[in-house]
Amino acid sequence: MECKIKNISINYEVIGSGKPIIMIHGSHVDHRLMTGCMEPIFNNRYGYKRIYIDLPGMGKSKSENWIINSDVMLDILIRFIEKIIPNESFLLAGESYGGYLARGIVHKMKDRVEGLFLLCPSIIADSKKRNIPPHIILKRDDELLSQLEPSDVEGFSSIHVVQSKEVWYRYRDEILPGLKVADNDFLLNLQENGYAFSFDVDRLKEKFNKPTLMLLGRQDSSVGYKDAWSILDNYPRATFAVLDRAGHNLQIEQVELFNSLVAEWILRIDES
Repeated sequence: MECKIKNISINYEVIGSGKPIIMIHGSHVDHRLMTGCMEPIFNNRYGYKRIYIDLPGMGKSKSENWIINSDVMLDILIRFIEKIIPNESFLLAGESYGGYLARGIVHKMKDRVEGLFLLCPSIIADSKKRNIPPHIILKRDDELLSQLEPSDVEGFSSIHVVQSKEVWYRYRDEILPGLKVADNDFLLNLQENGYAFSFDVDRLKEKFNKPTLMLLGRQDSSVGYKDAWSILDNYPRATFAVLDRAGHNLQIEQVELFNSLVAEWILRIDES
């Protein structure tokens, strides 16, 4: 499906019906990262309309020169929400850079957000200022890696803590396709010149008192886990979990814990 915002078409996919959940992926990937990890949560759960977006420059959504920073990206997301679910309240899930944008949505339109899920969220925009651990590998399948293309081995090995066949298959199907179609020049310019919001996204006028889940990887060498603790007081109803044996793609390295904690987040929303 497509939603026209100014002169660009935002690609998105809708699955199910009921309470809307806006799903926002991270940088360089596309909506398949989110469908891959979130759809299993809803196999036997009804009453939720999952809305998976491709951010500009990623997936099937094209970039434009006027998208110069995250303020503009956030404005596009808010316009998208207003067009697709006008006047409706909704749930919000954001991964990595999508977690940064999701907090921007909370900052701008908190009253319509009924629940927030942050998956390995980017907390500090400047990557040089992040408190991150060095990349380590806890499980490695040399036989598997020997069968892959060198470029795939490099990408897979540089981010994953668990390098097993199961993790590779999901990386291949849910993450790699987005990486291959991303507009890298556009995204590099965004990262270098306009990643940070012009405002302090974590300075809220009021605390966000709705069910929240923050999942961090103990071995996440991209955004880390320590910086996220600094914003926890903004979310009095947050479950904050740091998972061992998990890097920046926590959702495919710690599947059972991921599924359990996200399902519990949904249950807390149901019972609110």
